[in-house]
Amino acid sequence: MVKSLPTMRTLPVLIFTAVLLVALCADSETAPTKESRIKGAFFGALVADALALGAHYEYDAPTIKQAYGGTISKYMAPGEKMGGTTHGVGWGRMNYHPGQKAGDQTDYGEYNVLVLEHLAKRKNKKAAINLKELVPHWRKRLESSSWGAWKCSQTKQALQQVAQGVDYSQLGGGSNAMAVRHTAVHAVFEKEEDVAQAARDVMFTHQHPEALGGGEFFARVTHKIIHENMKPQEAIKAAAKALGKWYQDKARQGFKKYKEAGNPNKPLSKEEFVDDLAATSMARLWDVGKTEPIKVGKASPTEGTLPTSVYLILRYQDDFAAGVKANAMIGGDSASRAIAVGTVLGAYHGVDTFPEELKATLNAWQKCEKMMNSLPLLAESKDEL
Repeated sequence: MVKSLPTMRTLPVLIFTAVLLVALCADSETAPTKESRIKGAFFGALVADALALGAHYEYDAPTIKQAYGGTISKYMAPGEKMGGTTHGVGWGRMNYHPGQKAGDQTDYGEYNVLVLEHLAKRKNKKAAINLKELVPHWRKRLESSSWGAWKCSQTKQALQQVAQGVDYSQLGGGSNAMAVRHTAVHAVFEKEEDVAQAARDVMFTHQHPEALGGGEFFARVTHKIIHENMKPQEAIKAAAKALGKWYQDKARQGFKKYKEAGNPNKPLSKEEFVDDLAATSMARLWDVGKTEPIKVGKASPTEGTLPTSVYLILRYQDDFAAGVKANAMIGGDSASRAIAVGTVLGAYHGVDTFPEELKATLNAWQKCEKMMNSLPLLAESKDEL
């Protein structure tokens, strides 16, 4: 018996189904693997941070653009093409990372490498973070010649506290500066709550709730991208809801600015330094007690760093390299934003999409890749092959 051909009524349904199946197959083929996302989160942070090194603490975006001839194209040494120094508003011009060279990390990136070193050396690699084990390693590393980067005020204060015998659970100061250090824990813990707690644990030099919450916020965003296959905007919204109103307001602030900057009918979209203006427009003046007040959006306080990072993630969500380079070109405390932006975009796109030149010239890549591969979620994925 000959089967009847599709009728004119059923044909559109069949065509739609076929197109949907093709799209689903394409997505499954192109979506990064979980392993690639985990590595992308860690190495995305280091790549973004290394790009920020050259102009870290240069608060004038036009100066950066002129120095780099338009935009950054490769890793730069501290102050390279800017006379060897950068302008940390309120602190003057200096070399903030005298022991680093092109392809190295700022203190933010070094902290993520430090945490990875600790995780890789532990006997029980699946255990929760234990400050009795982490702090001695941290102190030895910070006081060694291998730490060529800047030491922030919270780090210096915590080192003094440890020397004075302060209990590890009481370490840290009241700065609200965001310092994301947990990127390697995405290769250790599979549960979101464990990742969130680890993000807080490794930020033991801080006690301010906004600073600790900022680290947790981006830990949750990244986890949702890795394990729930969420898109950045969806993950940001879900993480903000989990943390409460303040984080929802900050995430919404970044989203609104992203929409404004992308609207051709808005004046902001036509500005030469659109990202720089977006960052500073979301922030109040920060009185640092020095000679020059600065905009919080370009400094390290979480109230400005979080929405600016959200803005950059959304604006450049389709292009990892463009996003991390755009962050570097804004300047200010670009490294604080770099870790957040690089981690989220790196997880979203996967490490396999990174430009080869940024992989090959990142000085910590090889040693860190070996340590990353020893961590539970990556080691287990290799055992399954």
